[in-house]
Amino acid sequence: MTVGEARPETETGTPPDVLDGPFSTRQLLRIDEALRLADQGTGLVFSVYVGGLDEPVREHAEQLHRQLAEPDRSVLIAVSPNQRQLEIVTGKYARKRIPDTYAKLAALSMVASFGGGDLAGGVIQGLDQLASHAGKG
Repeated sequence: MTVGEARPETETGTPPDVLDGPFSTRQLLRIDEALRLADQGTGLVFSVYVGGLDEPVREHAEQLHRQLAEPDRSVLIAVSPNQRQLEIVTGKYARKRIPDTYAKLAALSMVASFGGGDLAGGVIQGLDQLASHAGKG
């Protein structure tokens, strides 16, 4: 599930009370806001996936990216904290605005935050850097 995606309801028709995953409600709201700002500021579509990635990790991240609504205009940040893996996948159009060199710089910054124990902050920082690099679209 990506941040901002509608959460499934339980059999009683109410959303689950417990968040599944490594983020608090406040952190999810901050990530959601960062996603919204990145989307609006660039015209690209940013998504975040946090969870296990099958081997080979890059291929799994690319498969997830292809499943997005607009893969050519999309940027996916896929993070697997337990595997200590991070992949940034850009679509054909998005790659013209965020070359691999800049995606790698954002990844290095994110990894530094992750290493300090700040998963949410790293994701937010990465979104901000990627969106700043993409510029207005």
